[in-house]
Amino acid sequence: MTITIIGVGLIGGSLAIGLRGFQTRIIGVDNNDKHKKEAIELGIVDAVLPLEEAVKISDLIIIAIPVNTARKILPYILDNISQEAVVVDVGSTKLGICNIARKHIRRKNFVASHPIAGTENSGPKAAFSTLFENKLSIICEKELSSDFALNMVEKMYNILNMKIIYMPAEPHDQHIAYVSHLSHITSFTLGLTVLEIEKNEKNIFNLAGSGLASTVRLAKSSPEMWAPIFEQNSDNLSQALDAYIKNLKKFKKIIDNKDNKAAYKLMKKANNIRKVLDGIENNIK
Repeated sequence: MTITIIGVGLIGGSLAIGLRGFQTRIIGVDNNDKHKKEAIELGIVDAVLPLEEAVKISDLIIIAIPVNTARKILPYILDNISQEAVVVDVGSTKLGICNIARKHIRRKNFVASHPIAGTENSGPKAAFSTLFENKLSIICEKELSSDFALNMVEKMYNILNMKIIYMPAEPHDQHIAYVSHLSHITSFTLGLTVLEIEKNEKNIFNLAGSGLASTVRLAKSSPEMWAPIFEQNSDNLSQALDAYIKNLKKFKKIIDNKDNKAAYKLMKKANNIRKVLDGIENNIK
């Protein structure tokens, strides 16, 4: 079996490492010369080929590039694969690419998926074998994929020890705006705020604790990946931001009024997020 991974960064590289040993050959495709070189040197892929060559000889093609580029190249890939080849994307927005896939005569060869895993790091050197271990993967519009294609992608995620759930593309994008995309916006904004207020970086290094480090960690994420995500899910993310800003204003009013009781009450209510997080962990296990 030959697998082509388009985009050999954190996600694509980790997929390659995690799937190593379950296929005969892994081919990498990437426009970044540095990434191509590193992917070969690190043994993440067996070869790097141009896109047009790779898709024609592959049984499974994994699209692991920014969501805007993924939309653009999907029709080309479906045009050039063999009849039995399977194409899967791993982007965190699904409605746009699903709308494009529906128009193609080979829609059944395509599986729309979103493995919910990642770190703030990027590039082949950031890839590691257990990135997807015990994480959740979402497959959208499974009814439009052939049984063969769906089974192959399900097997891939089973090999990676991921739990799979199924849902339509539109609610996926709505929910992911709150549970993933909003947290990145928050982290980027906090990072900008701290940098603007604390012009003397030495003070940041001396005074910053683990709370800042954990909260602002996502601000180190790749703009090349996240800017297209924010664009493609802008309507849902805008609604999420409205709700978030409303709560920020509520907190600000409490702080301005030095209202200790109201602050306690609001934070106590926020503590209930623990139940949600515990539920997520239990469901994945």
